[in-house]
Amino acid sequence: MATMKDIAKLAGVSTSTVSHVINKTRFVSDEIAERVNTAAKELKYYAPSALARSLKISRTNTFGMIVTTSTNPFFGEVVKGVERSCYLAGYNLILCNTEGDAKRMKASIETLMQKRVDGFILMCSTLEGEYTEVLERLSSVPVVVMDWGPISLPCDKIQDNSLRGGYLATKHLIEKGHREIGCITGPLIKHQAKMRYEGFKRAMKEAQLPIKSQWIVEGDFECEGGYQALEQFQTNGTMPSAIFAGNDMMAMGLINAAQAHGISVPDDLSIMGYDDIHIAKYMSPSLSTVHQPKYRLGKAAVDALIQRINHKDSERQIVELEPAVVERCSVAQYVVA
Repeated sequence: MATMKDIAKLAGVSTSTVSHVINKTRFVSDEIAERVNTAAKELKYYAPSALARSLKISRTNTFGMIVTTSTNPFFGEVVKGVERSCYLAGYNLILCNTEGDAKRMKASIETLMQKRVDGFILMCSTLEGEYTEVLERLSSVPVVVMDWGPISLPCDKIQDNSLRGGYLATKHLIEKGHREIGCITGPLIKHQAKMRYEGFKRAMKEAQLPIKSQWIVEGDFECEGGYQALEQFQTNGTMPSAIFAGNDMMAMGLINAAQAHGISVPDDLSIMGYDDIHIAKYMSPSLSTVHQPKYRLGKAAVDALIQRINHKDSERQIVELEPAVVERCSVAQYVVA
């Protein structure tokens, strides 16, 4: 019966490289992987099943990721970073959507536990502050939480600095000469929405500008929330000259509503978003926004989980990636008439 050593000799590589290719424990170039697989086929080598390997080494080389379904492309772009990073590190990924449902979250966790995943990546902001019982179920496995508010579960965290992001977005509008600035927040029960709003208030206070209640609208992080917000601004009276929307989806809805009401962006109304999703630069006008390093968020989560698996007793880490303003065409320099 052929061995990995025989394959290594025929393929002209090391035995460890053969092991990585067959067990998918590390990224190997396509050219070398093809040589190894061709040699294995010629020698009629049969690799042990994944189940047999997992029983032997007590690992499945599989991560479970639980996310809340959303129309927001932000989630998909982060998941892409997670998937790619898992592949390069030799891990498989099982993705589960909760749709904001606690029962589905519990069922997903139970399913993934039965499949003996090596660790969990959680990105379920709609469940923050709730379902302690669900989170306690995860106390026996490595967990990394992404983009979530304060929770009691001891775990590593990957997040953007939403407070600074909201501050930078508002400061950009102020630097463009705007003094009458409104804000469409996300649902303020969510930590990231609250922090972005706090950043908005900090920049306004620093510039000694009034925060008018009629220019603050709580949205839903979806396009519809941004669209409906414009009508609420109009109902409340005089419009501000600029609005900071707590994410790009609401900014897109706001731009659409403005165009439907004959309001020119940015000539009549400047709009600032948050997230820098891929389609933001292809809108009309292209959206000025705050960039979140979405691929890096995903990669950082995978790196942290692997680190936790290999060093279980190391200190818990919080990785905070810094936002940056991306200036495009939806914000105009304000000129006093």
